[in-house]
Amino acid sequence: MTTQTSLSLIDRICAEASADAWQRLVGIYSPLLRTWVRRFDLQASDEDDVVQEVLLAVSRDLPAFQHSGRTGAFRSWLRTILVYRVREFWRSRNYRPAAEGGTAWVDQLDQLADESSAVSREWDLEHDRYVMAQLLDQIRARVEPFTWEAFRRQVLDGQRADAVAAALGMPINSVYVARSRVLSALRREASGLIDQQ
Repeated sequence: MTTQTSLSLIDRICAEASADAWQRLVGIYSPLLRTWVRRFDLQASDEDDVVQEVLLAVSRDLPAFQHSGRTGAFRSWLRTILVYRVREFWRSRNYRPAAEGGTAWVDQLDQLADESSAVSREWDLEHDRYVMAQLLDQIRARVEPFTWEAFRRQVLDGQRADAVAAALGMPINSVYVARSRVLSALRREASGLIDQQ
């Protein structure tokens, strides 16, 4: 495994103004944001513009972001930026939904803004699943194949360590070390993005 700083991805962006860390954050979040922006009645080129506006706001405001200690603080902050930028997009276009009943996307946007709504909970779940998958892919690329395989079998497939050791022809201690290394890297990268409870 390559050596990495012990700082989380967010910490590296804020503390070091790391272009590499910023590109990784953009790579993780652009597809997720684009998926959510598509729900709000925008054309493809407008989707790209709104995603860029969200990322620009994150870039500008991330150094001032203070994690409240509350589970989901970062994803909630990001969700708030997304809602604001979609609303700003429509305001700038002088779009006015029908007076009676609005539109489905306006209702969904209002629900996304409400932390207690089903749509907001859907954002939370989708965010965590998606970001976790992206982080796992990035970590997988940085560890030795046998380390990843031992981790995958134990953590993702739920196999017992002794069964993994036997199947891979590894000492059981090496299986535990592989699991520990990948989990440590995952916790470090996920810190602030996905809140551990």
